[in-house]
Amino acid sequence: MNRLLPLLLALIGGTLLSIGWPPLTYTPLLFVAWIPLLWMEEKVKGKWLFLGLTYLHLLIWNILTTWWIWHASGPGAIAAIVTNSLLMCLPWMGYRYLKNRKGIRFGLLGLIAGWMSFEYLHLQDWGLSWPWLTLGNGLATQPNWIQWYEYTGTSGGSLWIWIVNALLFLQFRQRSLPADAPRKPYRWIALAAIGIPLGVSYWIKSTITIEQNDASHEVVLLQPNIDPYEKVSSYTSFPEQLTQLIKSSEAGITDSTTLLIWPETALYQLGGIGEKELKERSPRFDSLWKFLARHPKMKLFTGVESYAVVKEKSINSIPAPDWLQIPGTPSFLEAYNGAALLDSSGARSFYHKSKLVPGVETLPGFLHILDAWFEKFGGTSGGYTPQQDRTVLESDDGFRLAPAICYESIYGEHISRYFKKEANLMVIITNDGWWQNTSGHKQHWLYARLRAIENRRWVARSANTGISGFIDPMGNEVSPQPYDTEACIRFAIPIQLNAPTFYAQTGDILSKLICAFLLGLWIWAFVTRRRS
Repeated sequence: MNRLLPLLLALIGGTLLSIGWPPLTYTPLLFVAWIPLLWMEEKVKGKWLFLGLTYLHLLIWNILTTWWIWHASGPGAIAAIVTNSLLMCLPWMGYRYLKNRKGIRFGLLGLIAGWMSFEYLHLQDWGLSWPWLTLGNGLATQPNWIQWYEYTGTSGGSLWIWIVNALLFLQFRQRSLPADAPRKPYRWIALAAIGIPLGVSYWIKSTITIEQNDASHEVVLLQPNIDPYEKVSSYTSFPEQLTQLIKSSEAGITDSTTLLIWPETALYQLGGIGEKELKERSPRFDSLWKFLARHPKMKLFTGVESYAVVKEKSINSIPAPDWLQIPGTPSFLEAYNGAALLDSSGARSFYHKSKLVPGVETLPGFLHILDAWFEKFGGTSGGYTPQQDRTVLESDDGFRLAPAICYESIYGEHISRYFKKEANLMVIITNDGWWQNTSGHKQHWLYARLRAIENRRWVARSANTGISGFIDPMGNEVSPQPYDTEACIRFAIPIQLNAPTFYAQTGDILSKLICAFLLGLWIWAFVTRRRS
C-alpha cells in the first residue's frame, strides 16, 4: 500500500481539480485539491519519480477539463494538453528544490509565487500561451465569492486558492508530530483565509447598484447556429448565410435597437472578404446595405474573415509566413480574423483579433516545422496578422465598445486596457461550435463573467452556436441562450459613465509584485547557499 500511495495521491489530486472546475459547481474542492500532491512529494524520494507523478497529476487535470479541444484539432489537443501539463511541472520542481534546502514554509512560498508567476507569463504574448486553466478562472461559477476581482483580477483567486491549500496542508502535516510537540494554529488561519475574502466579497456586492435598463440603448444579439464545419467547406454558402443572418436579425430588431451583434466570422467566404469592399459598400453586399438602411439608428458589429492590401509590412506582424507579397507590386496582403462596425454607409471601423489561438492560428518560430499538423478551417497556422493596440470602437449612440474575438476574453489584463481607455461595453463574438456540445463552450461563457466583475461593465456575447447572452457588472447572467439553438435576443443596456475599476487602471499588479517577490526569493536562496 505504501508503494501505491504516491500514485493514488497523484490520481486523487488531478481528479479533485477536475471535479472542482467549471462548469461543475463543486468549487470548494479547489481549496483542497493541491494537498494530495503536496503530501505525495513528502512520500517520494527520487526527483524523477516525483516529476513523473506530478506530471500525471497535472495531465489528468488537463485532460478531464480541456479534452474537448479534440473536436477542433486532434493534434492540437494532444500538443496543448501534453505541453501545458509539462510547463505546469516547473513550479513544482522549484518547490522541491527550495523545500529541501530551506524548509517547508520557504518551499511553499516559492511554490505559490512560482505558480502565479507561471500563470502570469502564460498570459503574455508567446506562441504557446494557453491560460485556460488559470486557477482564478476556477471560481467563475461563484461570482458572489469574488466581487473583489475588480481589484485583483483572477490572480487574486489563484492566490486565495493556494493560500488555503498551503495552510490546510501545514495543519494536516502536524499530525505526524510527537504528542508533546508545539503546534501552530494553521486551522484557524485557514478559516480566516477562507472567511475574510468571502465577507469582503459580500460586502462589496451590497454596495453596488446595477443601473436600470435604458430603453433608448437596446442591444440585439444573434445566435445563428450555423454549423462551422459545413460553412468552411462550401464555396457557395455565403449568400445564403447572409440572407439567413438578416432574416433572423429582423425577428428581434425594434425601432429602439441601436446595436446589433453577429458572432465571429459571421461574414465569411473562402478566400476572405476585402476590407476595402466593406468600406466602399461593394454591390455584392447589397442585401446587407439595404438591411442596414431599413434601420438607420442601428449599427452592426460583426465578425468577418477579412484581408487588406498594405504598402508595407505592418508593425504588428509576428511570424514571416503572415506576409504574402503581391507579385509585380511592392504591396503585401494581410489576413485577419476580424470584426467590423457597420452602418448603411459602409464600414466605420475594424478590429483585428490580437490573441491568436496556439497551433491553429500561431506558433513560436521554432515550432513552424509542425505547421502541417495543425489544420485550421479556412486558413493555416501563422496566417493571421494580429492587432497590438486596444482600440475602443465608438458608436453614435454612446456605446464605446471593447471587442474580443474567440478566446481573447480569457485574457483579463488584455481586456482591461479597453476600459482604461473608457470603454463602457464589452462585446464578445465567438464560434464555440468547433468544440461541439461539450464543457468547452460552457467554460468559455462562464469566464466572461470574470471580465464583467473585473471591469464593472456589461458584457454582450454573441456565439455562433451558443452560449449567447448578456452579463451584468456583478457577473450575473441575463437571457443566456442554450447551445445548438437559433436565437435572437435583445436587452436595453444603460450607458455607464463610472470611472474604471482599480484593476482596469493598474492591470494585474498583483501578479507583477509576485513575480518580483519570486525573483527576490530565488536570489536570496542562491546567495545564502553560496555563503553556507
